[in-house]
Amino acid sequence: MSLAQPIVLYRYRLSGHCHRVELLLSMLGLRYETREVDLPAGEQRQPSFQALNPFGQVPVIDDEGTVVSDSNAILVYLALRYGDAGWLPRDPVGAARVQRWLSLAAGPLAFGAARARAVRVFRRGTDPTEAIATAQALFTRMDGLLEGQAFLVGDTPTIADLAMYSYTAHAPEGDISLEPWPRLRAWLARVQALPGFIAMPPSQLG
Repeated sequence: MSLAQPIVLYRYRLSGHCHRVELLLSMLGLRYETREVDLPAGEQRQPSFQALNPFGQVPVIDDEGTVVSDSNAILVYLALRYGDAGWLPRDPVGAARVQRWLSLAAGPLAFGAARARAVRVFRRGTDPTEAIATAQALFTRMDGLLEGQAFLVGDTPTIADLAMYSYTAHAPEGDISLEPWPRLRAWLARVQALPGFIAMPPSQLG
């Protein structure tokens, strides 16, 4: 679908939530432009940004006046508006399988690998032990579920893979080695080989 105006993505470049949205924008071949939100400076709390998202969180997209916030909600919106059924199945069983992974991305992934990374990279909190354990348990289950299939919901990629990719790939930034899970690492490589893949920049750890 041709866009009269590019989609505007409000993002923070080191956010995995933002990266998952940018992955889908790129993989769908959509025209978009990014606007960096300075989270460390508190720009997300300014009235101009909270007019877009009262929760004061990135990412947010503005698609020719249609404003959508929350990374997983944006994935669903983009897949339904611009993607084919491969990205988000239209049948109840397929859609439910994708939704399970979106819930895991908002739950164990966010409170595991993402939180452990935030403790180390952004100095949020002090003890990442519980977050690391949550991530390791999730990765063990993912590694088992990937036996005999290329992607999380089957043999073709869906938005489930994009929702789970960024914080999994960057788990080592939170002191979580991915060495114990070979199928998980092979899945990451398959996502990275998809047309339109763009990498999230590594954090500069002090």
